[in-house]
Amino acid sequence: MSVDFNEFSRRMDKTLEVLGENFGSVRAGRANAKVLDRISVEYYGQETPLNGVATISSPDARTLVIQPWDAKLLKDIQKAIQASDLGINPQNDGRVIRLVFPQLTEERRKDLTKQVRKYSEEAKVAMRNIRRDGMDYIKKLKKNSEITEDDQKKAEKDLQDLLDKYIKKVDDVLAAKEKELMAI
Repeated sequence: MSVDFNEFSRRMDKTLEVLGENFGSVRAGRANAKVLDRISVEYYGQETPLNGVATISSPDARTLVIQPWDAKLLKDIQKAIQASDLGINPQNDGRVIRLVFPQLTEERRKDLTKQVRKYSEEAKVAMRNIRRDGMDYIKKLKKNSEITEDDQKKAEKDLQDLLDKYIKKVDDVLAAKEKELMAI
């Protein structure tokens, strides 16, 4: 009997997806509306994502313009951006908020590289935890005599191979992001 790893594979895919979202929020010189995905403002008593209360546009490669649908939100949006880890000071002209992304300095690039390495390490830890859950599942099957010892050894090896495959994907995504960040 072979052990079904679909659930563990699906969870690892989800971890990769989250890593991609985290990497998307790290800006690499160009203005990208994704960097604002984590920012939310209070709107009618609810925490609402920025893109749910404003139009976000990019008139050029290094500028984002945020135009709230309700002008009363300008100050709240400005405060939320200042409180975030973006490191950009919003410019409020009374109608829209402009975010001008400066060219990245070498030091800032290195900081961003450390940040993406931290995200990838968190993803690897999450995947190792998924593997641990899988190992527990395999041991439980063996304990309940649903699989033989040979099946257990094969399943543990297959699970480790699955983890290795996903860790390699994380490393590949990390290498691509680091290359993007260090490109001038």
